[in-house]
Amino acid sequence: MRLHLTVLLAALLPTAAAAAGYTVPERTDDGWTVADARSAGWDTAAFATAERHIADGTWKGVTSLVVAHRGALVYERYFNDGARDRLNDTRSLTKSLTALLVGAAIDRGLIPDAQARVAPYFADRRPFGHPDPRKDAITLEDLLTMSSLLECNDENQFSSGHEERMYVGEDWIGFALGLPIKGFAPWETKPADSPHGRAFSYCTAGSFLLGALVERATRQPLPAFSREAIEQPLGIAAVQWNLAPDGTAMGGGGTRLRSRDLAKLGELLRADGQWHGKPVISKAWVRAMLTVRAQARDDADYGYQIWRFRFPYGGKEQPAWAMSGNGGNYVFVVPELDLVAVITSSAYNQRFAHPQSQGIFRDVVLAALPPAR
Repeated sequence: MRLHLTVLLAALLPTAAAAAGYTVPERTDDGWTVADARSAGWDTAAFATAERHIADGTWKGVTSLVVAHRGALVYERYFNDGARDRLNDTRSLTKSLTALLVGAAIDRGLIPDAQARVAPYFADRRPFGHPDPRKDAITLEDLLTMSSLLECNDENQFSSGHEERMYVGEDWIGFALGLPIKGFAPWETKPADSPHGRAFSYCTAGSFLLGALVERATRQPLPAFSREAIEQPLGIAAVQWNLAPDGTAMGGGGTRLRSRDLAKLGELLRADGQWHGKPVISKAWVRAMLTVRAQARDDADYGYQIWRFRFPYGGKEQPAWAMSGNGGNYVFVVPELDLVAVITSSAYNQRFAHPQSQGIFRDVVLAALPPAR
């Protein structure tokens, strides 16, 4: 009996090892092509290391890792309570989607350009709280780059514009428009003295206002415009938006998407606004989004509602654009490497979340990437 059991286990071991090893992502009807990472020269052992660290709890809260290279999915795995059909709560990653929708409205001539002033779209809400002529000069680009003069800083609990103060009221548009103009303490850098001439201040209320402006410019709810302008062209069938108390869509956070669909948003940026060779967003707008506009921190820059980090790769510093949200949710986009990587995570409000996801991108995805041709 013991001999038979030994033989049976020996027969099963290769199957178990194969099941735990690398597998090519499944081709479904969602429009993604797939490719074998091994044939393309990827070091798939790095993926196995990631799976082990997630399984043993070294990396906590990770729910999916999806990688696309040269327009095809090469890796797709789900962990913990993650699943292919799960709508991931991506929190502030929504801001980058809102920026894409601003571009879609500009492409359609419904908004002139990023230099358009914000106030005229909300003329019915005048007089704004804390009236100031400088408010009338605020442009979409100021909001897109987190550098308007509104006193709004989610990283400062004492800020008048802190997002938690907005959430407890019912008039979020009035909250954002009514913020005072910020002052600059002696130790703070004024816009004129800042890199790119903009003083960065992370402001979810401003991103919400962008979404509200797109609703007014397009004369339809943001989810409906998103469905028409982005989701349907990309074959995205399931999205869940959050709404403010008055029904305005929350363009600043909380939109839920599947991991493979998040990868499509990244691919849209990587491919200059195209999906399967067909334009969805203009190349001009994608290039505008992926241009450094402000210095967010010493180690990060900012474009239009999207971060730009720097990672070591191939003996040099490699820039990578990142749609980012609380909990460690990321869509990394590196056009120079034809690379898109999605990491979803439920480690909300945990200090380790962002460093962990950035580390996975650096130590797994970039480490496994085959040398450039």
